[in-house]
Order: sequence, then structure tokens, then C-alpha cells
Amino acid sequence: MTRHERIELPDLSEREFVLATDLDGTFLGGTEEDRRLLYDLIEENRPTFGLIFVTGRDPEFIAELCDERGVPWPDYVIGDVGTTIAEVTPARGISPIKPLEEDIASRWNNSGDKVREILKDHPGLQLQPTSFRYRVSYDLDAENYDSLAEAMVAALNLDHLISDNRYFDVLPKGVSKGPSLRRLINHLDIGEKRVLAAGDTLNDLSMLSCGLPAVAVGGAEDALLAKVSDLDHVYTASAIGAGGILEAIEALDFHPIPKGQE
Repeated sequence: MTRHERIELPDLSEREFVLATDLDGTFLGGTEEDRRLLYDLIEENRPTFGLIFVTGRDPEFIAELCDERGVPWPDYVIGDVGTTIAEVTPARGISPIKPLEEDIASRWNNSGDKVREILKDHPGLQLQPTSFRYRVSYDLDAENYDSLAEAMVAALNLDHLISDNRYFDVLPKGVSKGPSLRRLINHLDIGEKRVLAAGDTLNDLSMLSCGLPAVAVGGAEDALLAKVSDLDHVYTASAIGAGGILEAIEALDFHPIPKGQE
């Protein structure tokens, strides 16, 4: 099957295995050979291999990534650090699943302008130019950052998330990658033991710690590894990025890997 061929596929609830993966540093990380092996494994086994992107990236970036860089199209997308839950349509559109986003929108309560106002010119935070629906994101300068921002965000009944010591996200209360992934797999009636969550930074912590089988890929952020080191359901891979995903798939016996793709 080619990367651009569309066929009728089983629902994710009927597939043997579903990979729910972060992008930067995880699905897009590792060697070119490992990425090719993983992407080919997915494309050649679409009837049994489901794919969900769980990322801080927005749908526009994902569409461009898959159309222009030969990355496999996912079946579903959890984007914007968990504040977007969407399906990929046959026409290759990324369409939010409204019933799953109603609670997210309610928790956010149109707070964007309030967040931007209270954190305007805050030390160590630079507002990112992209406008998101249910989050506000900043680049973080760790040396100049004033942690008072965290209390200011909490006073609005919102959550903050610092990842890779260089990003600061303001999110709806209780919303992040993990809760949104669980909401989606429950909605799709996917057996939890057939899902592997993969990540590499602190913004993946809620996904890796939510009780699903998980892998922290090689090269993961030290702060993430410290948080998951005692979790029995989290596999710590040696191989970086895509190689770490392949390592976990094989080690945990999730999906056959043809000879020559191990």
C-alpha cells in the first residue's frame, strides 16, 4: 500500500494494535533508517495497525507534515497539547470531534485574552505567534523566568505546563495529552491493552502515566524519565525516537515486525 492510497479500513477498535505517539523527538526522532522502518511497518499493515498522533502541534502542521514529508497519515489526532481531539477524514482533512471537545471548550471558557493580558511582558515568557483555540503558548527563557506566572495561571482556574525547559503552555483545567487520549480511546471503544503511548518530554507525562502501556523513547528528557521510572507499565527504550518505538513494539509483543525490520 502506498502512503497516498486510500482503502476502507477497519475501525480502530478492530485493529490488532494502536500506536499513540508524540511527534517531535519521538515519531519524528531517531535515525532516518529507523523512521523509514517504522513508517513502512505502519503503511504496510494499515488493516491491523492504527495510528494516533498525540502532539503539541496544530492540525495545519500535521497536514503539511504528512503531505510534504512522507510521514504516514494518522487515523486520529490529539493536537495542541490535548486541547484538540480530531479524526482524519477520507479527504485528508483533520476534523475536530465536537462531542469530545465540548468539555475542553467549557473548561477553557474563552480565557485566551485574560491569559495574554496577565502574562503580558512577564519575565522569561515570549508569546508564540500562533493562535490556538483552547490554549495559549509561550517560549520560555529558563534563566529569566519568574515562576509567579504559575500562581497567576492557577488564579484563573487554568493549568500550566512546562516542557523541555523551553515551552510554557496554559491549558484548560485538567486537560492535557493523557486525559484527551483516554477520552478518545473510550469514545472509539479501543481495548486499552492494545494501545502503546510513546513520548519523550514532560508534556508527554500525562500520556505515559495515565495507565496505558507506554514507552519513554531513548533520548527522553531527564525530568520525564525521573517521573516514570517507578511506573511498571512504562517501558524505557534505549533506541532514540522511532527506533525506541520499534524497540518497544518488539519487546512488548504488540505487533509482528517482519524480518529485516527488527
